[in-house]
Formats: sequence, structure tokens, C-alpha cells
Amino acid sequence: MNKYINFLLAIAIVIMTVSCGGDDPQPSPEPSPEPSPEPENPLDPNALYNGIVLPGQWPPQRNYASDIRAGMSPFYLTSKPAVVRINVGRQLFVDDFLIASTSLSRKFHYPEYHQANPVLEPDQTWEKQGAKGGFAAPFSDGVWYDEQDGKFKMWYMAGGGTYATSGAGITCYAESADGVVWTKPSLNVVTGTNIVRRGSVRDASTVWLDKQETNASARYKMFEVSGGAGNWAYHYLTSSDGKAWRDNSTPSGSVADRSTVYKNPFRQNWVWSMRHNVRVHSGDPYTVRGRDYMEHADPAAGNKAARADLKYFWFGPWPGEQRHPYYNDNDGSPGIYNHDAIAYESIMLGLFSVWQGPENDVCNRDGVIKRNQIMLGYSRDGYSWLREDMNPFLAVDENTAAWNNANLQSAVGSPIIVGDKLYFYLSGRRLVDGAEVVTTGLATLRRDGFASMSGTGELTTEPFCFQGGHLFVNVEARGRLLVEVLDKDGKAIDGYTKDECVPISVDSTRQPVVWNGKKTLENLDGSVIRLRFHLTDGDLYSFWISDKESGESRGYTAGGGPGLNKSGIDE
Repeated sequence: MNKYINFLLAIAIVIMTVSCGGDDPQPSPEPSPEPSPEPENPLDPNALYNGIVLPGQWPPQRNYASDIRAGMSPFYLTSKPAVVRINVGRQLFVDDFLIASTSLSRKFHYPEYHQANPVLEPDQTWEKQGAKGGFAAPFSDGVWYDEQDGKFKMWYMAGGGTYATSGAGITCYAESADGVVWTKPSLNVVTGTNIVRRGSVRDASTVWLDKQETNASARYKMFEVSGGAGNWAYHYLTSSDGKAWRDNSTPSGSVADRSTVYKNPFRQNWVWSMRHNVRVHSGDPYTVRGRDYMEHADPAAGNKAARADLKYFWFGPWPGEQRHPYYNDNDGSPGIYNHDAIAYESIMLGLFSVWQGPENDVCNRDGVIKRNQIMLGYSRDGYSWLREDMNPFLAVDENTAAWNNANLQSAVGSPIIVGDKLYFYLSGRRLVDGAEVVTTGLATLRRDGFASMSGTGELTTEPFCFQGGHLFVNVEARGRLLVEVLDKDGKAIDGYTKDECVPISVDSTRQPVVWNGKKTLENLDGSVIRLRFHLTDGDLYSFWISDKESGESRGYTAGGGPGLNKSGIDE
């Protein structure tokens, strides 16, 4: 079945490549065993799924000395493609990529913490750390929904108890029917426990449920950073069930702790996001926490080649990062402590754990925990990140007794799509009798609900091409929403004008748009068009054109979810 789905995806990619060429509308070709004719105006062969063309130097070379605190600014927001392609996924308004003009304003939204938090705690002897502390939470690791089994699955770091090696943690497994109540099954790896890996001196670990993998024995992939101080390296393991793991390759070159990996399915490659403590000048009294970048199509070969090296410098903290409210001693903070990423619909979501201080010695002196908050960023190429909003996406709680009082860390696989909501998992820490207790929490957000174009006004898109016929929006229209279809030059198309649109006055994450006498855009399939949204008192989150009346987007479903396709694509 997986091979069949991948075959269909390959056909879809070919279709997207030859459709909507140049500025002139092109017919939408049907899949056929016969060779497709060359389009009149072929697209740049280097164009991505969305029409973006990468620069000749890839990945870009950045200078850590000048860019360590410069953050990033995606090139594609100032050098947009002449025609955007929207065949893949819901189109989110998290940046201006899709927007030609608007009188609406962008509003950012934040998840709500679940009332059941923490949803996983260190209540087993092998999850303890020392006499008082405990650890039962993803340190990246992974929380996924497996559509094949119909289960939420979590891999997490545990304190280790008597199973710890050199004081390091172990890796455990839990599962859930609803994502809120979790059980720790008794497995055979270590009899009578839910331990799936021990004996390594582990730090961060990435567990990836690779839903596009055709080799069942490698459907689960683990990139474990282990070895101890001065010896950290990635170790690549695979599994058919996520419980029994096989070490498959030579370890990577030297990396720092808190390094992770993610898959960019839009470009069919893997990315090693490597932490690097950068000392810009030899006499600097402190280092700045940043990241190095490496990509490779093959996870095993790429893992072997990965190493932290400043010639691969990627990014450090952005200007305007929030600082610790009580500790601000110019100790190198703020910095990027960790970075995880995942494909969601038509974009990559980046979860940035931003360290705000203080350093370990000060924490020990004052009896506090490092302050890390989780921020959000967005990318359309998997490398260039936009972080327009510098507020925490997942924030600490100043109440010292709260499960998330300090040092929040993201979980790989977030978000999981549960109906109209997105589930984000994270770890949080608090001090109990002077010892850290680390638990797992859950936060929920409206589907596509990262940012909306808000208020009363108009929004006109850039020219785009598409395949399909059914237009959908994710909108909260307290007043109403009207949509008109324009040709590439901005002229309203008869039958699809504002006055012919059936008004929308609902709050819906999947709302069809129709016009009097016309329910679809099928007769415009393959054309280059624009949309103009007329919104009265509302929030517009996304739009997309589906080839199905039921509204599947053909986008990536991040960590998956109940009722979704097991391929990891909304199809």
C-alpha cells in the first residue's frame, strides 16, 4: 500500500511540475502512461513545489562572525515567484508570501495548556533521577499518531534509575488512545518495563515515524545524540515497531549536545540541526548558542557525514529575542538552545527553544532552573526561517510549583491533528525539594491557527496556479466573508464575482466557498488566477483548492492524527 501511495505522489509531483507553466494558463494534464507534452512555458526545473527557486549556492554560506545574532530573513519573501503554486496543502497566512495587497492585519495566536497537565509523569522507579528528582518527558524524542495502529505513541527520556549509564537517561515508550491519558506498556526489551533503549550516555534523541518509508523495517528512525561530554555524536537506528531498535551506521562526526534531525519531505531530504556554542572572538568570556546545518537525501549516509562545523553555520538568536526577566548579565543569552521542525500542510514549522539564562553555575548557586521558552518559525524551503512574532508560542509559568515553570523543550512530531485542533507536546520542569522534576505537557491550538488575517477589509493574493476545483477556507467570520476570483491581471471573472459569492458567516476550519450557480472552480483548473477576500469582522486563517468535494488538501499532516491517511498526506 505504501508503494502505491508513493507511486501516486510521484505522479502528482510530475503533474505539478508541468502544469501552470509561466504566466499563461496551461491545461491540467491527466495521469497517463503516454509521455506528457512539454508545456509551452516550462517551469524552472529547480523550482520547488511552491514555485520558489533556490539560489545557486545551496545551502547558503553564512558568516558566523557577522550573523551570529542576525537571525534569518527568507529570500523568497522579497524575490517571490511570478506564479505561486498551491497544489500542496492548505495555504497559511503566516507570512506575506501569498499576499499581494491587504488592508487586514496579521494576528498571531497561541495554544492553550490542557487542564489535565502534566499528562505524563515520572512514576516508575526507572524514571527517577537520584533520590528526589525524576524525568519522564521528550527531549525532542517523539510524539506521533500512527494511523496504522490507531494509537498515539510517545518516545521519551527517563531518568534511568538503576538502569542509567554514567548518570545519563534512558529511552522509554508510552501509548494513548486519545493523546491525553497515557499508559506505559510492559515490553520485552527490559522485562517488566517500558524501556526501549539503555546503555548509551544519551542526550537529545529524535524519533521519526517515517510515513513515506517503503521499507517496513525502517519505518521508525532514531537519531540519538550520545557519548558524553567531548564525545557527542549522532547514532542512527531503525525499527519496524518503535520498540526493538537496530544500530545501522557508523556514528557521525563530533557534534554538541541538544542536536536534532528532521525530514523535509518537500525536497525529500533529511536535515541535521546541530547545536554549536559559538565563540566569535577568542577572547570572548562567553559563547552564543547557535546552529549548524547539513542536509542529505539518505539518512544513514547523511548521519555518518554530519559534524558540527562553523563552515556550516546556520543561525543564532534573532534580534529582539526575549530575555530573562531577572537574569540579564550579558552571559551570552539569549541563544537558540534547540530547534525541531516538521512539515505541516504547505510549510515547515520550526519549534525554537530559546535559552534566556542563567548559566548552570548561577542556577546551582541560586537554586533555579534555566529558562527556555518555545518560539515558532516558518519556512517554505526548509532552510530559511521567518520569526516575525517574538512572543513565546509555549510559555513558562511563573508559579514555581507549575509543571512548566522552566526549561521548556519541544517534542518531535508536534503537532498532531485531532479534529479541528492541533496537539503540541512539550517537556517542562519544576523544582521539588531542590531537585528537578521533568514532566510532559500538552497544549492545543485551532487547526491552521498560528496566524490569521484579521479585522475588516480586503486581501488579494499573488497570482497562483492550482489543480482541483473546490475552494475551501478556514475562517471565523463574525460578520461575513465574500470571495471573488480574478484573472492573472486582477480582473474579476464572470460567475465568480464578489456579488455572486454566497456569503459565509460561520466559524469553520473547513468551509467550502461557492458562487450562485457555480459550486466549483473546475472550469478554471490549471489557470493562473488570484483570489480577493472581502472580510467583515473576522479572522481568515487559510485557504486551499482541493480536488475532492470533501476538502482534503494534499498537504503534509505533521505528526498525523485520527482518521487521516497513513501516508502522512491529507489525501
